[in-house]
Amino acid sequence: MAVSDTSGKNEYLKARSLALKEKRELEARKLTGLPPVLDEQHPETARMAVTELNVQDIPADRVIGTKSAGRMNAFSASFLPLMDADSEFAYKWIMLCEAHLSDTGIRDPIVCYEYLGSFYVQEGNKRVSVLKYFGAVRIPAKVLRILPAKTNDPRIAAYYEFVDFHRLTGIWDVQFRKPGEFARLLHLIGKKSDEEWTDNEIRRFNTAFHYFREAFSGLGTVKKEVSPEDALMLFLDVYTYEQLASMPQPKLKKALSGLWNDIMAASEPDTVKVNTVPAIDEKKSVIQKLIAGVPKHRNIAFVYQSDPGQSQWTRGHSEGAAYLSHIMPDAVTVTEHFHADTEETAEQIIAEAAAGGAELVFTTTPLLLNATLKSAVKYPKVRFYNCSACQPLSSVKSYYCRTYEGKFITGVIAGALAENGLVGYVGSYPILGVPASINAFALGVRMTNPRARILLEWTCTNVDCLRTLREKGVRVISNRDVPVPDANYLRNGNYGTFLIGNDGELVPLASPCWMWGKLYENIVRSVLAGSAEKKDQAVNYWWGMDSGVIDVTLSDRVPEGVRALAGILTDRLKKGALDPFAQKLAAQDGSVISDGATGLTSMELLKMDRLAESVEGRIPEYDEVFEMSRALVRELGVHRERVKPGTED
Repeated sequence: MAVSDTSGKNEYLKARSLALKEKRELEARKLTGLPPVLDEQHPETARMAVTELNVQDIPADRVIGTKSAGRMNAFSASFLPLMDADSEFAYKWIMLCEAHLSDTGIRDPIVCYEYLGSFYVQEGNKRVSVLKYFGAVRIPAKVLRILPAKTNDPRIAAYYEFVDFHRLTGIWDVQFRKPGEFARLLHLIGKKSDEEWTDNEIRRFNTAFHYFREAFSGLGTVKKEVSPEDALMLFLDVYTYEQLASMPQPKLKKALSGLWNDIMAASEPDTVKVNTVPAIDEKKSVIQKLIAGVPKHRNIAFVYQSDPGQSQWTRGHSEGAAYLSHIMPDAVTVTEHFHADTEETAEQIIAEAAAGGAELVFTTTPLLLNATLKSAVKYPKVRFYNCSACQPLSSVKSYYCRTYEGKFITGVIAGALAENGLVGYVGSYPILGVPASINAFALGVRMTNPRARILLEWTCTNVDCLRTLREKGVRVISNRDVPVPDANYLRNGNYGTFLIGNDGELVPLASPCWMWGKLYENIVRSVLAGSAEKKDQAVNYWWGMDSGVIDVTLSDRVPEGVRALAGILTDRLKKGALDPFAQKLAAQDGSVISDGATGLTSMELLKMDRLAESVEGRIPEYDEVFEMSRALVRELGVHRERVKPGTED
């Protein structure tokens, strides 16, 4: 059927030209140039429940395919028309086009199926084609929702959270692929999980996210692993929702650009590079360093939540800063900043440090991470480091010590002295790396006492740990670690592994200790040597005994033979010749933690969330720990993805 020479026909010819070009380009990349078909891609949906929703406006960019294969050959992948200009199809497309350009407009809603947040057209493909061609943001539609069966699949769990979110808001635009993100989003924008939204709130959010997504798309290409929604969550960690909603597009694009390297880091499948050994390039000559523009001196600021008189944790890091200043007096100028006890105060202190010329800033607790990230965006020329683990950020490098190596040694000592085969372990917090320390300790115990049992309690729960363990007959207990390499800490029995004598005396034995000064020296020497991390890569420095940042303090009460064995094993760890987990290790449920052959990666150790079969006890959940501990567990918890956003005292 021939059509008249109208503006509609001209638009059709342009649209078809774009369609043919898109199809050719996709096919050249070995991709299909046609819209996906729900019935073919997801045949399992034919057996799933369907819920009919009211007619509503849906986002045009989420209309991605057709329900059945009937019309798929008529459109390119983005619903541009492929049929000849003299076809009946073209005639109907042109009529719809002219209606869209007239005062009448396209009014009839399409009929589509929604599955996991995407839409597949049943009726109205040409309407979709015309509206998409003219850049429509939304399309009126009668929606039939296909509900998958509930499973433990994170994508399915996230989808059901979306269903609840959509029920309260009517918003289709935001889709997360892992559970917990909708609750976090509501928290960040100041809404309760069961609170319905007003029309104004819905319009405001849709507008803000639309402009955010435009800015995100305009900055560059990221891998499919990261989405605008992922970028939004990172953005809202730095800026408030009010700032997002009121930010002009040029300022929004600039602000998002400041976070781009962090977004790129999140787009990598293996988001965090775990650096287990200092990479200090001492081979560069002085001339090479001068050519490379590597400064010989650095101003370094340390930021603490408390002060050495109030916190042994702060004391350890402060002594590390003093060691750095002492060992490298001509290469560094060190300043210390105390009492960064709120996020606002921390940001102010970091700003003062940056204004004072700080080139490297170390924030010494995980709870300072958010303030550190905000500061890293403001001061891109300053290097920021936060004492934490597994942070998928490129602008803030994280650092910590492989404490489990020291725990393995103290486990060997504990097992040798546990005459009744019972050993107590007092855990600190259920955070990343702690289960690895518990399991390494258990492996050490079993090395010298093969049938021993390790009874686990936690200081962050409502349990009198030492009393409970004593009542169970335990006489050898691993308590909190020594904060600094000072044997005096062992003498009062509150630190390290100790033995309860027949007279009730606490006999100190041993404890891992952090050598923070050596860790800071390693990082600074690496920087002075010209070592530079990739700007778009998240890096976690996780160093151990072979780097000198962890050691074991022994008391003079450890028997000579046991001391000798501990010394041999410690020496092998320091030489990198011993891996405590290079042996078979089964979990409490019988599953395999380590097969003893392939070994465990650093990420597997950091994220370990199963306890060895010789351990009696479990990892507490967020609601079971003291309120004062919850902020840390939220930030670094082993099960942090289960924690719903909220506020802690």
